[in-house]
Amino acid sequence: MAACLTANASQDEKTLKFFHTHTGESIEVCYYKNGEYDSHALRELNRFLADFRNGQSIEMDPRVFDVLHSIKRVAGSNGTFQVISAYRSPETNNMLRAKSSGVAKKSQHLLGNAMDVRLTDVDTKKLRDIAKSLEMGGVGYYRKSNFVHIDVGRVRYW
Repeated sequence: MAACLTANASQDEKTLKFFHTHTGESIEVCYYKNGEYDSHALRELNRFLADFRNGQSIEMDPRVFDVLHSIKRVAGSNGTFQVISAYRSPETNNMLRAKSSGVAKKSQHLLGNAMDVRLTDVDTKKLRDIAKSLEMGGVGYYRKSNFVHIDVGRVRYW
């Protein structure tokens, strides 16, 4: 999927770059243009962000992409979001819960409302701080694993 054409790009066009740490796949997509979400781009993102363990997908909430886009803008970043986790099927979430107490039974990942990410040119502490300052949803900081959980649920931090 092509990015927005920079020569014609207006301020309401939003492009994101992703690298999936588990699949090795990359994508750059203009998901918002001409004042609306691009349905083809969102379908591509849903496919890209599917549960990598079983291929199941869901319609991701586009507000997740808006949060990520806002983070990049505030950070002045040209980097790529490294995706650790996005959509999780119930089977995957249950399997992860059995291995770790840090996985919520009613995870926002199950709803397509969350992503666990790094941003290649932004320190994860700074990424966390920017996400918190936006107050657009939940923000979790996982220092040992070096990623930040971003979701569009209620505003909360951990």
